[in-house]
Amino acid sequence: MEEKQTWIVDRLLQNMGKMHELGRQRAFELGNPFYAQFEEDGRYWRKELPTGEKFLVTIEIITDENDVAIEIKDTVIKKLDS
Repeated sequence: MEEKQTWIVDRLLQNMGKMHELGRQRAFELGNPFYAQFEEDGRYWRKELPTGEKFLVTIEIITDENDVAIEIKDTVIKKLDS
């Protein structure tokens, strides 16, 4: 049993690189922008629209009384080359 659990964990870890792309795809399916943070961007985030336009932004996450995210407000710092 332990060998099978190890195999499942190894398989999940191998697919971690795909999580970013799956999140991006789902955001676009819903008509939403996709946000990602990369080390080279420092404290800023990248925002990608379903149209392919990309921006460097700051974000503010708005939460409800239960501390659940309900909205993301972003401020564009600059447009990035697509």
